[in-house]
Amino acid sequence: MPDSKRYLRPEVTTRIRRLELKARRVVEGFLAGMHRSPYFGQSIEFLQHRQYTRGDEIRHIDWKVYARQDRLHIKQYEEETNLRLTLLVDRSASMSYGEGDLNKFDYSASIAACLSYLALRQKDATGLYTFDTAVRATVPAKSNQQQLARILSMLDSVGADGRTDLTRVAKQVAQGIPRRGLVLIISDLLGVDNLMEGLRVLRQRGHDVVLFHVLHDDEMDFQFNGATRFEGLETEDMLNCNPRALREGYLEALNEFLDSTRQACGRLSIEYMQVRTSEPLDAVLAKFLATRQLLPNLKR
Repeated sequence: MPDSKRYLRPEVTTRIRRLELKARRVVEGFLAGMHRSPYFGQSIEFLQHRQYTRGDEIRHIDWKVYARQDRLHIKQYEEETNLRLTLLVDRSASMSYGEGDLNKFDYSASIAACLSYLALRQKDATGLYTFDTAVRATVPAKSNQQQLARILSMLDSVGADGRTDLTRVAKQVAQGIPRRGLVLIISDLLGVDNLMEGLRVLRQRGHDVVLFHVLHDDEMDFQFNGATRFEGLETEDMLNCNPRALREGYLEALNEFLDSTRQACGRLSIEYMQVRTSEPLDAVLAKFLATRQLLPNLKR
């Protein structure tokens, strides 16, 4: 097993372990749990009546309805089921930016590790994909005791490289997820074209989608001084300039980018979390999980 403290820190897991990761939309699974399933079962939440047909179990007949209408009707309930959590972690070259704890990929991997830990504690099936222009590595979704070690090992072996093609990746992932569940994307979104198309692919399959948009303080504030050379991480472009002369225009373009991303998520009913790598991870996750408890449940 890899050094779990790299991405799964005790001070973070201690704070979030009492919280729950819930699905907002109907999910599909087989184990007993806290999430809504479209399958009819025998949970405590009544859904509807339907007319009795030959072969139905007599124990599900609503005899009170029979006494009033002289007709046999069956009670149907909404089954509670396990969540299927699918994590997509961007491993493109721009994710390598930042030193130490502020490195974007390491921060993103820590988000993935902590949410995997939480979901697996709930006995929810959890899987991982890392991607750039295509899916590069996969840990198929399982809920057994060895799954967390598999996910941590995968994250520990990843290096950031290449460009990003979220639309192509979303199509690949959508084909590999057999049932509706929670899909959580962690990316800086830099170099991503057609964001709406990629996200729409997952929403059209009925998945509950969350986007963690991870950025470094340098990208958010652009506090560079003096003559500077900027080198593209996903291109070969270079720019020598006085960053102070560019700051106002850069921040204006950045805000437009962030606004358009929020709006894209809003149109598709996708939960959007903008995160700085300087933010304490336990506070970010606690806020996300607490907010999720307050959001209304959605049927699709």
